[in-house]
Amino acid sequence: MPSRREGGEGEAVAPADADPAALARAYYDALDAGEYDRLASLLDPDFVQRRPDRTFEGRDRFVAFMRDERPNTDTTHAVERVYPAGPGVAVRGRLLDADGEELFAFVDVFSVDVDGGKLTALETYAAES
Repeated sequence: MPSRREGGEGEAVAPADADPAALARAYYDALDAGEYDRLASLLDPDFVQRRPDRTFEGRDRFVAFMRDERPNTDTTHAVERVYPAGPGVAVRGRLLDADGEELFAFVDVFSVDVDGGKLTALETYAAES
C-alpha cells in the first residue's frame, strides 16, 4: 500500500534545481507518496543509509527495501525542523502511522552532492516513542 501524505510544507522539486534542504524535503515527499522512481531520482547511485538496525549500500538496494520490504509503508514523516548548514542538511521529525500516532522520533543527517543535486548518504538516528 502506498504511503499516505498529509499536506505540508514544500513541494518536490527536480534535483538539479534543489538546494540541500529542498532535496531533503523532496526525499520525504517521494517516500510518503510511494513514488519510488522519484525517490530514486533524488539519490546518488552510490547512496548509503546507515540507521540503528542496518545499513543499505546503493540507491537500488535502498529503494527496493523502501518499496518492497518495509514492514509498514502507510506512514508519514512529520518534519519538525530542517537545519540547512554546510553542504549537508539535518532534519528532525517524527514518523507517524496511518492513524497519526507517533511510531518514533528521528533525526536524519543527509550528505549532499551540491553540484550534482543528489543525496549521497543518510545517517538516521531514532528513538522509540
